[in-house]
Amino acid sequence: MQSRRRFLYDFSVGVTSWVSMSDLAMAQTTAVQSDQSLSFFLVGDTHYAADAADVSRMDETSHAYNIRLIEWLNRLPGTSFSEATGGQRIASPHGVIHAGDLIDNGDKGPSKYPQARTEIAAWIADYGLNGGDGKLKWPVREVHGNHDSPHGDGPVIPLLKERNRKRSGLALISHNGLHYSWDWGGVHFVALGIIVGDTKECVRKRRYAALDSLAFLQQDLAESVGKSKRPVIIVSHVDVHRYATECSAEEVLNHEWDFADVQAFYEVLKPYRIAAMLCGHTHVRKIARWDGSGNDRVATGIPFLNTDNSAHFNSETQGLLHIEMNNTHLIVREFVTKDAWLTGAWTPQVWSFPLT
Repeated sequence: MQSRRRFLYDFSVGVTSWVSMSDLAMAQTTAVQSDQSLSFFLVGDTHYAADAADVSRMDETSHAYNIRLIEWLNRLPGTSFSEATGGQRIASPHGVIHAGDLIDNGDKGPSKYPQARTEIAAWIADYGLNGGDGKLKWPVREVHGNHDSPHGDGPVIPLLKERNRKRSGLALISHNGLHYSWDWGGVHFVALGIIVGDTKECVRKRRYAALDSLAFLQQDLAESVGKSKRPVIIVSHVDVHRYATECSAEEVLNHEWDFADVQAFYEVLKPYRIAAMLCGHTHVRKIARWDGSGNDRVATGIPFLNTDNSAHFNSETQGLLHIEMNNTHLIVREFVTKDAWLTGAWTPQVWSFPLT
């Protein structure tokens, strides 16, 4: 459970197998499916930023970082993992999951909405929706983060609802049109926004609007999974461990995820076979387990996969996760850059979780 930056430092010191985009283009062959039943990429915190001097256009640095990220996502399938991470050919993914903070200025009030509109328009143009209708080759499944819309207002949320009406392959959409679920490779996925919450047992004000995500999760798991014991993967933006410890009423008002909502969320999950929880937000990679407590060093519990920022304009150091599943294990690898995606490399570790 070392930080991603620690692994990146160790890797850059000890290994010289960084590859450039041109190297990858030369090496790429037609993607072939492995014996894995499911594979996908997890990215987050792309923070598309408009030009402060001309809000009708994108900031050049932000857009360059993001375009290069998409180029890696397009070109990695069909190449091979590093020898340290197995060496096998990377299969065509079922898609890309984005863990939120698509843009940077959706949380800064009406005065910044012109920038936010430019940013979300650029994000949609680059990522597309169902695969091949943007610059990204693969289908994309996104949730919104606190920088997109912390309270459910602004220009981003209506566009995400509109995308859900056009998104192919969904199992269920929430009554408000924002949260949704789908199936890839026999695994059920549920996309739930910034946080999962608004338990009716707690009426205090929250920092972020959950927008009835807990109620949708309950409905979806009952209707889409039931007693089938199918594996389930949950997607939200904010990490959970920090908010799973009971605190005073004064403290909880400053927390991003209300303690009561965290506990209600965990109780809803307990009857089901949760294969993983995915999030972003922290701008640091963290692979751990969650047993409903605030302890992130437990040996058992739900696999918790927190990806690093993937194309934030303030850092040349970025990362993404590659996740695959077979009948027995969930397997996680990380691909990173230290120069804003001019080059990239697999960190020399594989995380493997038995599907219990």
